[in-house]
Amino acid sequence: MSKQAPNKPHNTLAAERRKARHYGMQALYQWLMADSPLNDIEAEFRTEYDFAHVDLEYFQALLHGVPSCVDELEAIFQPLLDRDIDDLDPIERTLLRMGTFELKERIDVPYKVVINEEVALAKKFGASESHKYINGVLDKAARELRKAETEA
Repeated sequence: MSKQAPNKPHNTLAAERRKARHYGMQALYQWLMADSPLNDIEAEFRTEYDFAHVDLEYFQALLHGVPSCVDELEAIFQPLLDRDIDDLDPIERTLLRMGTFELKERIDVPYKVVINEEVALAKKFGASESHKYINGVLDKAARELRKAETEA
């Protein structure tokens, strides 16, 4: 499986991944709140939304990858929290899961890009100050998961 689409300009790929994260966050939020089967959520999103300019592979990697290792992801970021994980807003929890997944599994994506993208989603969907919280937790997670990259 290719980590980067061949023959696509960087700007196009970045925009397609941004949309994949946007839909991925919404789909994972739905999974968290309703516990619907992932295949049903994916089918719903692909029917309801225009995926013409979405990195479908990236969307699928997020939608199916995060739930497959959710306990492991939460074990990574839970010690970095200043509150119990069950006290997190569902949007924050979803974004921390996604960001930690990308930091851990998608080493082809620079850690700063991962953090910036999750912060942007927090600004759009989260509470007024949640983007700062997401930034702080994911920055600490990046220092653990991507030690060499963050120290470079």
